[in-house]
Amino acid sequence: MSLRTLKRASCSLFGLVAAFAANAAWAVTPSRFNMPPGVTEISQEVYDLHMLILWVCVVIGVLVFGAMIWSIVRHRKSKGRVAAGFHDNLRVEIAWTVIPFLILVGMAVPAARVLVKMEDTRDADLTIQVTGYQWRWRYDYIDNDFGYFSNLSRDSNDARQRGVDIDLTSVDNYLLDVDNPVVVPVGRRIRFLFTSNDVIHAWWVPQLAVKKDAIPGFINEMWTKIDVPGVYRGQCAELCGRDHAFMPVVLIAMTDDDYEAWVAERRELAQAEAEALAADRDWELDELMQRGEGVYMSQCAACHQANGQGLPAAGFPALTSGMSVDPDGVGAHIDMVLNGSPRNSVMAAFGRSLNNLDLAAVITFERNAFGNDTGDIIQPRDIEAARQQQR
Repeated sequence: MSLRTLKRASCSLFGLVAAFAANAAWAVTPSRFNMPPGVTEISQEVYDLHMLILWVCVVIGVLVFGAMIWSIVRHRKSKGRVAAGFHDNLRVEIAWTVIPFLILVGMAVPAARVLVKMEDTRDADLTIQVTGYQWRWRYDYIDNDFGYFSNLSRDSNDARQRGVDIDLTSVDNYLLDVDNPVVVPVGRRIRFLFTSNDVIHAWWVPQLAVKKDAIPGFINEMWTKIDVPGVYRGQCAELCGRDHAFMPVVLIAMTDDDYEAWVAERRELAQAEAEALAADRDWELDELMQRGEGVYMSQCAACHQANGQGLPAAGFPALTSGMSVDPDGVGAHIDMVLNGSPRNSVMAAFGRSLNNLDLAAVITFERNAFGNDTGDIIQPRDIEAARQQQR
């Protein structure tokens, strides 16, 4: 076969495959094996770009492997074929240099256009700071002066600790549900600021085509505008430590009226919390125990277990009676929870993520639960005094 004939056949094959790809790219329905089209303009553009490049790769694969298979079958030695004696062909070398260059440029132009659009965070209607912690998220609404932590939901946390003792399919959204989701309004341009309190995390919600690293000491930006109300789930996409798998993201997009009602409710909660923290009074044991149990289950049970038995083999001691509820006294217990353990690197420092009342409550709970009937009551002012000593 002459070179001219081969070129004509290749062009015809390329045209047929390209036409098929152009039609099939839009006909393919989303499946569990493909990335989702999403619910934002950006996510749809990312999906279209993904499908375009996928089919370009399919065309290239069909042409290259088709030519290889055809040559192997038609020109095999058993048919008496003899290898050609030429060593180079200028026109072929120019073709296989220019064509890949044009393909790369053709893919780079739409890709660059989408990337530039994704990074343009100007003219935002709402700004939310997202801070990663081991192993939870904090959302601060810069424009509304309130913020809160988002932890793995109680049902998922209990189920994953019980393991084989429970049918995990009976837990709704297992490991993909939280106690406090991030809430945004639909139809508004939302700007996210990403940072971290400890190690590198990554905030990822596939339906929004948002995936951004949260790095200590740095601020990364990303924006989204959601057009469809709903619940959208994601995860931390960076290996951030032992409980990386238990750090989900849940975002709820609401209509404007529902969102404004939610903001008003959150402001009331923030005001009540501020008043509770500012109250210069002695808290009763029952009050601290009730609050401390909630803090313990959301912050401590992942490592020390809901029953206080801990995971000694993994470095998390038991907190049950006679074990390790601080043989060195209340002061050492406060220091441990505030600053972590210098002897055990897996014990996190909670001084920057919990307020004085929550710290006092959880320490009081630990010293009076799991058979530890010490009667010790830690007040918020005790935590503040410990903080002052460190400054």
